[in-house]
Amino acid sequence: MASAPTDTLDADYGALVEGCGVLDRSERGKLALSGAGALEFLNGQVTNELSGLRPGEGRYAAFLTHKGKMLGDLRILAVGHDAGSAATESAAEGAADEAPAELLLDTERAALQALFDMIRRFKLGYEVELHKRTLERGLLSLIGPRATSVAGAERLADAEHANAGVLIDGIAALAVRTDVGVDLLCTAADTAQLTAALLARGATPVSERAAECVRIEHGRPRFGIDVDETVIPQEAGLNERAVSFTKGCYVGQETVARLHYKGRPNRHLRGLRLSEPAATGEQLLLGERAVGHVGSAAVSPRLGPIALALVRREAEPGSVVSVGASSRGASAEVLELPFPAR
Repeated sequence: MASAPTDTLDADYGALVEGCGVLDRSERGKLALSGAGALEFLNGQVTNELSGLRPGEGRYAAFLTHKGKMLGDLRILAVGHDAGSAATESAAEGAADEAPAELLLDTERAALQALFDMIRRFKLGYEVELHKRTLERGLLSLIGPRATSVAGAERLADAEHANAGVLIDGIAALAVRTDVGVDLLCTAADTAQLTAALLARGATPVSERAAECVRIEHGRPRFGIDVDETVIPQEAGLNERAVSFTKGCYVGQETVARLHYKGRPNRHLRGLRLSEPAATGEQLLLGERAVGHVGSAAVSPRLGPIALALVRREAEPGSVVSVGASSRGASAEVLELPFPAR
C-alpha cells in the first residue's frame, strides 16, 4: 500500500485530534430488525445484555460460534420512531418508555454475511423481520473534539452508542455517539449533500489512513484484521465493552464464561511500538518462538510506527519482539492498550 504524503497525513491527523475530520464509511454492513420479538431474539444471540434497551440507547457486542469463537462484532442501536428527524426534547423523553421501532445493526463488511446468516437461521419462531440496510443508508464518521458541535448533536447523551435524530441544514440523520466523535447515518441518496453541509460547518475531509492512526492509538481492534474466527472475545480485550456475565444464555456463553472465571487466555491484544514501519501479517518472535503476527499498522504523527497484535501471553508488556525476517533487524516493544501519550 502506498504511503500518504507526510504533510497530508499530518494535516489530516491534526484535524482528527484538534478539530473535526469527516470520513465516509458507508461501505460498512448494515441490517435492521423489527417486530415485537426483535430484542428477545437478538439477546439470545449476542454477548452483551440487550433486555431493557430503549430508543436512543445502544450496545456493542460480539456474535460467536458454539465454541465461543468470534464470527464478528457489531453495534446495536435501538432506534425510535423519530430516527429520521430531529426529536424535540419532550418527544425524546416520551420515547424512553417505548420499545424501539427497530434495532439497527452496524458491522464490518467482512462480518456482514455471517451476521445475516445467523439471523436468518435462528429467527424462526420469533416475531422478527430482517431488513437489508447496507445500500440504503450512508454512514459518515465525524472524529475529533468538535464533532458534536459540527453535527449539532449537543443534546446527544454522552454514553457510547447513544443515538438521536438530528437535522443538518434540512437533511435528516441519526447521530450516534462514538468513543472519538459522532457517526451520522442518513438515506444513501443524501450522503453527498450531508457531506457538503458538514464541510460548510467546518469539518475537514480526512483519509482512512489518518483515521486508522486514531483507531490504533485507542486500541480498538478491527474484525477481519486484528481479530478473526479463531479469537475468543477475552483474547481481544472485549470483555469489558462487549460481554455481559449476568445475562441469560447466548450462543458461545459456556466457553466465554469458563475462560473468564477459571482460565487464562493464551493470547492478548497488545500495542506494538515499532522500530520501523511494518506490514499487516508480519510474524512476531520472542527469542526463537513465534508469538503472533502484526495486525493493523500505521505511522502515527504523534507516536511513530505503531500496530495492534494478538500476541501470546509470554510476550508480556515491556517485552521486545522481533518483527518479520530476522535479517531486517526490526523490533517492537509490547505495550498495554490504549497507547500512552508521549
